[in-house]
Amino acid sequence: QVQLVESGGGSVQAGGSLRLSCVASTYLNNCMAWFRQAPGKPREGIAAIKPLGDVTPYANSLKGRFTISRNLDKNTVYLQMNDLEPDDTGIYYCAGTRQGYWICPSSDSDDFIHWGQGTQVTVSS
Repeated sequence: QVQLVESGGGSVQAGGSLRLSCVASTYLNNCMAWFRQAPGKPREGIAAIKPLGDVTPYANSLKGRFTISRNLDKNTVYLQMNDLEPDDTGIYYCAGTRQGYWICPSSDSDDFIHWGQGTQVTVSS
């Protein structure tokens, strides 16, 4: 079982930046993604990334401000978030498909079987 631990969340003012990290307990050879859930709203996919770096954006509205990346040597996936807005407030989760599964599925796919506990991001105006 792959354990995922997110970090880097916190409270920032609008216009600020945060970089979230998701560290895995083992080498990652799969599709990894970031999701978020705002209070009272369904979970939303942000973007996914294959082992070699190919990115699949799930939320086109975030493409210019949020960037997903990964470091295979560090078993880590990142989410750089710039120009944050109050609507970005929520819990941010990283998730992964099964090992060896390189295809990045749709954001609502059941193929994302590994999930972190989430990290809270709060953006104030």
